[in-house]
Amino acid sequence: MPELPEVEVVRRGLERWVAHRTVADAEVLHPRAVRRHLAGPDDFAHRLEGHRVGTPSRRGKYLWLPLEDTDQAILAHLGMSGQLLVQPHETPAEKHLRIRVRFADALGTELRFVDQRTFGGLSLHETSPDGLPDVIAHIARDPLDPLFDDEAFHLALRRRRTTIKRALLDQSLISGVGNIYADEALWRARLHYERPTATLTRPRTTELLGHVRDVMNAALAVGGTSFDSLYVNVNGDSGYFDRSLDAYGREGLPCHRCATPMRRRPWMNRSSYFCPKCQRAPRVTP
Repeated sequence: MPELPEVEVVRRGLERWVAHRTVADAEVLHPRAVRRHLAGPDDFAHRLEGHRVGTPSRRGKYLWLPLEDTDQAILAHLGMSGQLLVQPHETPAEKHLRIRVRFADALGTELRFVDQRTFGGLSLHETSPDGLPDVIAHIARDPLDPLFDDEAFHLALRRRRTTIKRALLDQSLISGVGNIYADEALWRARLHYERPTATLTRPRTTELLGHVRDVMNAALAVGGTSFDSLYVNVNGDSGYFDRSLDAYGREGLPCHRCATPMRRRPWMNRSSYFCPKCQRAPRVTP
């Protein structure tokens, strides 16, 4: 699944190539791609026609394109393999092209939603006064948001009977952090993923948030993390942060800090990667 840096890379591309363009028409090529738009494919396509796309926005992993002259926005669920690509009209259709949006201008490019596994999709939703689609109103601000409240996050951690990695992946506490960047931030902070949140002091929470922000900004600088051809930006280019990972995917390789072989453990139908020396397991977990 794409995490905050990958989604932000796509958002920036859409801001450059799609913002402030008027939709001429939309074509839904696979109904599953708009299954979250309950009125159906024809309604989705019809309701986009003639509307001007505003500046793309993001909260955590969620990306949306507001329609400037309405109180609605196109919410994009990238899922496991969804891609938003800006392509010249004459580019042959991708094998897994699901939605095509053409614009009423002479720029010669269109927006395409491509999704191999069809877990993602686009849908149209009402927005709140602050422009947030109503279906994601429960999502917390992300750590790169200037309005993210570090103190409130620390107090929430102290109140929860949970472990730190679970908390980092809880989108109602902090959004945008997924499995990869959680492991990276925890390695940098020398925290084991099963560390109880109630044991974190305010300085440790502050330090951890600093590492979360640092690893995300570093990933943003190189276009995000790509392990295969499924995650790309709007021009079809992959990110390169996978070449800089310190924890994720490094089972058996020496820790970049102490040279101890890194370990992997099954965790919530995923994996956690950590250094057994730098990130010692807690004696007691909730």
